[in-house]
Amino acid sequence: MNGNKIIGRFAPSPSGRLHLGNMLSSLLAWLDVRSLGGRMLFRLEDLDPDRSFREYAKLMAEDLLWLGLDWDDGWRPDGGTEFAQGQRTALYEQAFQTLQDLGVLYPCYCSRAQRLAASAPHPGDHRESGCGCRMMTDANRRLMERNHRLPATKVHVSNAEISFIDGHYGPQIFSFCAGRDDFIIRRADGVFAYQLAVSVDDAMMGVTRVVRARDLLDSTPKQIWLMTQLGYAPCIYCHGPLLVADAGRKMSKRDGDLNMEALRARNTSEELCGKLAYLAGLLPEPVPIKAADLVPLFSWDKVRKSDIPLPDNLF
Repeated sequence: MNGNKIIGRFAPSPSGRLHLGNMLSSLLAWLDVRSLGGRMLFRLEDLDPDRSFREYAKLMAEDLLWLGLDWDDGWRPDGGTEFAQGQRTALYEQAFQTLQDLGVLYPCYCSRAQRLAASAPHPGDHRESGCGCRMMTDANRRLMERNHRLPATKVHVSNAEISFIDGHYGPQIFSFCAGRDDFIIRRADGVFAYQLAVSVDDAMMGVTRVVRARDLLDSTPKQIWLMTQLGYAPCIYCHGPLLVADAGRKMSKRDGDLNMEALRARNTSEELCGKLAYLAGLLPEPVPIKAADLVPLFSWDKVRKSDIPLPDNLF
């Protein structure tokens, strides 16, 4: 395999300081690509202007480099704006128009609460559910507009099965149901949604391998669907286990769980790297090690599949 054609990426959102779970996913992404002799990109996912802060972006870059996770191209605090999603709106507009021309878009006037209710039928209820906006009459749309209801934009998916082989969890099959599984690609305030932006960026940046935590596994069929509609070849996807805190709760930037400020104060970079590698299953003990020294040891066969409870007193 030609390593020059293998491209992975870091793609953090600068909404807060990176935490331990983010660093585990970043380490796995870096090891995956470096073990194959590929190149790494850094892309800043700053789509939402209300939740994106440049000071966090700078800290994210510093934290990755501190752990030994470098990249070959992409965003840096002193430049690389073409790798920041906030600067790539024109490309998303082009993709949006392509989907519009394909006739797969429609306005959705539902509130966020209404959309969540429509997409979450009760257990055992297998009837199709959806918001119904696709079937709305022109008269009702005009009424919504007179009432100053700005619509989001959804894609209408057809009944289909999306299948792919996850590099860690193996064969995956997702069944799309028209109406029920339609999803938003542009919010009512005009901000393009994650699913569209990440699909366009991965394709146009030549990304071939996407490594991320398994909580994004159900985003993968949506991105494969979008990339196929836009005429792009989907990536290879590898999802890793989640680090979970008390009661199985996944870590969140919002909650400040073991963020990098605290972790760097208590650990050297080699100590933290060794602890993460141990939790992932790459080392038998949490011994200090450089990220570069893990490259020849890396294999997805070693990485745990089940979520990883955070041990007491390890960090």
